[in-house]
Amino acid sequence: MNTPISIFIVDDHPMIIDGLKGYLDDADRFEIKGSASNGLEALEKLMSLEVDVILTDIQMPMMDGAELIKRIKQDKPEQKVIALTMFNEVQYIKKMLQLGVVGYVLKSANKAELIQAIDFVNGGGQYYSPEVTQVIMNKLRGNQPAVSMVTELTDREKEILYLILKQKSNQEIGEELFISTRTVEAHKRNLLEKTGSKNIAGLVIYAMDHQLFEDF
Repeated sequence: MNTPISIFIVDDHPMIIDGLKGYLDDADRFEIKGSASNGLEALEKLMSLEVDVILTDIQMPMMDGAELIKRIKQDKPEQKVIALTMFNEVQYIKKMLQLGVVGYVLKSANKAELIQAIDFVNGGGQYYSPEVTQVIMNKLRGNQPAVSMVTELTDREKEILYLILKQKSNQEIGEELFISTRTVEAHKRNLLEKTGSKNIAGLVIYAMDHQLFEDF
């Protein structure tokens, strides 16, 4: 039997926490290790807990989600965090990506999407709600490509970055471009180095900031 994915929930609305616990009431797949109503309380509780995935709101009293993620990442850079929020404006999305979240899910998501997001993130991937991906793409779609950025990346690197923005896995990218997953990983490392990004979220931010794609 697989070990359940351990989860910690941070939200200032008790009904949201209760609802999430109801969504994830599956002892074989998930284990709710605890919850908190704000970032400060979460930090205190997480000092004595190890969890696979943290689900956190953004706007909360005493300490908001942004500050919470910043503090968590200082001590545990590899901690997987999903922002679970009602905000789908680009400034919130960009801020969360900069802080290192590997998932951004809207509270309008249904149970199946939430579980999919947790599975993706726990497995080492990233997950963004379709509406969030659309906001990112709209940001890119309305702009002309930055010439300096285009000339710095090879055609293959741009193809791979394009597919990364579509949340394709290494295997899916390899199959689409007829290259091995090892080659995909090598191109990703080059992209990270060239753009000065620390992770895939950094590549998304870089593409947004540099207006890389005219259309998507």
